[in-house]
Amino acid sequence: MKQKNSFPPVKIAVLIDGGFFVKRFNSLYNKDRKMSGAQVADYLYTMAMKHVGNSNTLYRIFYYDCLPLDKKVHNPISKKLVDFSLTDEYKFRIDLLETLKRKRKVALRIGTLKDNHNWQIYPGRVKELLSGKKKLEDLKDSEIYLDVQQKGIDMKIGVDIATLTLKKFVDTIVLFSGDSDFVPAAKLARREGIDFILDPMQANVEPQLFEHVD
Repeated sequence: MKQKNSFPPVKIAVLIDGGFFVKRFNSLYNKDRKMSGAQVADYLYTMAMKHVGNSNTLYRIFYYDCLPLDKKVHNPISKKLVDFSLTDEYKFRIDLLETLKRKRKVALRIGTLKDNHNWQIYPGRVKELLSGKKKLEDLKDSEIYLDVQQKGIDMKIGVDIATLTLKKFVDTIVLFSGDSDFVPAAKLARREGIDFILDPMQANVEPQLFEHVD
């Protein structure tokens, strides 16, 4: 009687691009935005652990994100004061981060938010303006947003991939993302014998990234 093939347990690191994860999770499972940050953190942990399985070992879950914007600004349409620290989005993000801090083997990698001091119109409204279906003076407060950008996140992910790879801390790296900026890091990991797995959460992935993952 032939024995079933058995594979030795491997050590796995799970890297999660927080901005990407929250956007995809809300689109797939939280469209009505009724889940709290703590609930989403629980789902995140469960989804990460599914990649580890029962027979392997979790090295660590790395979660990359920025602290939410907490400044006060005036909306350029209504001139009303907006305190971002009182918004539902701020509370959600803080709740998510605080819950993850208490999870076993989770490490937070926090970047910074850069306020570009510019307000942008949501793409859907721009199309309506260009087509003449909407006039500029008809824009509402909720149809514009403050332009802020995450800084340092991609660099932190790339450095961690290189460190985990070159120091032989893990056998497998799982990355929750769809960003082709990680192609050089993925290529390095695979050249060094790391099994590099991508979880794009059903998002479209650029061909060059698919080419360099397992």
